[in-house]
Amino acid sequence: MNATINFTVNGQSHLITTDPQRPLLDVLREELHLTGTKYGCGEGQCRACTVLVNGKSVASCVTPVSSVDKQTVLTIEGLGNDKLHPVQEAFLAEGAFQCGYCTAGMIMGVVSLFNEGTALPESEIRTRMQRHICRCGTYPRILKAIRRASAQIGKQ
Repeated sequence: MNATINFTVNGQSHLITTDPQRPLLDVLREELHLTGTKYGCGEGQCRACTVLVNGKSVASCVTPVSSVDKQTVLTIEGLGNDKLHPVQEAFLAEGAFQCGYCTAGMIMGVVSLFNEGTALPESEIRTRMQRHICRCGTYPRILKAIRRASAQIGKQ
């Protein structure tokens, strides 16, 4: 049985009628045509599908769309307005990607960390970012990008 889901994505309200257990990722990609969020493992393990729901990181491939009813979702497409977000700028400056497949999820994960409002030691950042898998192995450059963005945003 379908349900009507009312939620905001990247500042725009959406009313979608669909299976309430349908993954949020599918709705974002297939209904709203926001393809920056990637399908990786389909189990929430690789975090390529990370988006923010009310500012917190979620794996959209295992998040039922019904759970975001009356919530606010932010995808990589909505992160920067007229210019790149400082985390996006830092990833570019440090070359923190090769194939780029995981990059959107990584960036959204970092933004979620910064949304918490407190500076985190590098050991905590490493621990929290372990959920994000990069098959190209650019972890040293990703950590440099996080440090760069942290300094720019003032989270150190």
